[in-house]
Amino acid sequence: MADVKEKKQEKPENEDAELEEMIRVGLHFGHKKTKKHPKMDPYLFGVRSGVNIIDVSKTKEMLSRALNFASSLISENKMILLVGTKVQLKDIVRETAEECGLPYVNERWLGGTITNFGNIKKRVDYLKEMEKKKEEGELEKYTKKEKLKIDGEISALKTKMEGLKLLDKVPAAVFVLDITHDDLAVKEAKAKGLKVIAITDTDANPELADYPIPANDDALLAVSYILGKFKEVVIEAKNRIKTEDIAQN
Repeated sequence: MADVKEKKQEKPENEDAELEEMIRVGLHFGHKKTKKHPKMDPYLFGVRSGVNIIDVSKTKEMLSRALNFASSLISENKMILLVGTKVQLKDIVRETAEECGLPYVNERWLGGTITNFGNIKKRVDYLKEMEKKKEEGELEKYTKKEKLKIDGEISALKTKMEGLKLLDKVPAAVFVLDITHDDLAVKEAKAKGLKVIAITDTDANPELADYPIPANDDALLAVSYILGKFKEVVIEAKNRIKTEDIAQN
């Protein structure tokens, strides 16, 4: 397929402050044109220096749509699972999820996290139980060698499952920060009929997501921008619920 021709339009940074900010953080930078997924064509502005450029006006539109959906879920007290396992994103995924009070996966995706949730929950509950026993001093009766072994088990479980402690049931949706890197999460979500919100870079198939967000999924600054907007709507929705509860009581 021929390259997408750069559209004849004014630079968006002259028209909208939000688009300016998107460009500043690098949301528009895609992959090399040789790695373009053909279904991303509607979201592209053109090609510069051999790199696909995302149309940030489309990013703004699709991001707004995804955020509205996320807000509606939180307003209904439903859960969104945040997924981002790329090395450069692990910290921001954990920080965002903790600030929002949401479950997350920022290490390797565990097969069955969604499709075999019952078994995963048993392991999470076991982790909680062991942490409680340690905190209450119930492990002091064991030998030093046994305690080291138990501590190692707890540490390994925390690495894998710390972010799932808030997940008491299958979530209503997953928010995947790289739809190609964390494709297993997407497959499991779709297998269980969950909605998928996802950042889709120029090498991704946006049709795999119910709410695709065309944007750079590699740069920390770009992903942080999107997560910042996501955090705003989640916290706003949760605060709205609290206000309504207070008013009713």
